[in-house]
Amino acid sequence: MTWVKICGTTNLEDALTAVDAGADALGFIFYEKSPRRIDPETASGIVFQLPPNVEKVGVFVNESPARMIEIGRRAGLTAFQVHSGALATKTDPQAGWYPGPGIRIYLALPAAPFFEQNIQWVPSGRGLADPVEGIAAIFLDSGTEQRPGGTGATFDWEKAAPVIASMSQDTHVVVAGGLNPSNVCDAIRILHPWGVDVASGVEARPGKKDPKKVREFVQAVRRAEKSA
Repeated sequence: MTWVKICGTTNLEDALTAVDAGADALGFIFYEKSPRRIDPETASGIVFQLPPNVEKVGVFVNESPARMIEIGRRAGLTAFQVHSGALATKTDPQAGWYPGPGIRIYLALPAAPFFEQNIQWVPSGRGLADPVEGIAAIFLDSGTEQRPGGTGATFDWEKAAPVIASMSQDTHVVVAGGLNPSNVCDAIRILHPWGVDVASGVEARPGKKDPKKVREFVQAVRRAEKSA
């Protein structure tokens, strides 16, 4: 099944709605400039009322490893989504960047440079049993250096399809950026990702989810799986 993450969770009502709809993971944003930012104490109050099988993902942008680990412990996170390749690849305990057993690391990258600047993804040959640099999945989105996420815009899926196919030989790939209940089926059909990630596409306003859109999004993903 396609892994589904509902990101930008700021309150318990929205979190429980996403879980009830069938989400596999919830995202909590700790980036100061995001309108969906949450503090560790509020996140903790939500996290500890969620089922253990639902991933609790902290979203960080250019944050120090020590700070991420601190927030992760305070909030009860089970995964880190890191918008910084230099930090995300330092998973060696000897390097001082090891979040602890059972914590997944997701690396978020902008998709456009791969097909606009001809940056090549070279498969390592290790395969999914030994993912690249300890990364559990790579998130590809429409973010930029100035705005790392939450753009509400899609990237060019057709141009990105070969890149994602190559990446998928090494690690899981999650598609993000501009997804909503109306277009997620097309994203899955074109890109065949391991997972999808949505925030603004299921909101009533920034930081507040629309329950109907959340349910429609998950239902659309499940329909797309059946027709794949």
